[in-house]
Amino acid sequence: MYIYNVTTNVTEDVVKDWLLWMKEVYIPEMMATGKFTGAKMSRVMIQEEMGGKTFSVQYAVKSKALFKAFYLEDVGRMNAKMMTKFSSEKVISFQTEMEVLGDFY
Repeated sequence: MYIYNVTTNVTEDVVKDWLLWMKEVYIPEMMATGKFTGAKMSRVMIQEEMGGKTFSVQYAVKSKALFKAFYLEDVGRMNAKMMTKFSSEKVISFQTEMEVLGDFY
């Protein structure tokens, strides 16, 4: 299994709108691509020097082939959707691809 992690810093003035939009619109649309089996949203618990609040959304992906399909078919549209809704001055993101080596609960 793999994780598509998106870490995002959001300025204080749009945090509430961004969170609501992520929960009601963006994450459901990411799930609707059919590439992910689940998603988890977390707030990063450190205080950023740049200000704002930082969040991580982790999308579970079953295979590298689904990762590739997401990049070919969906990533451009989904990134554009985010940038249309929130300017890069308000919301800054970076993505990380991770391979799950084990679950230890």
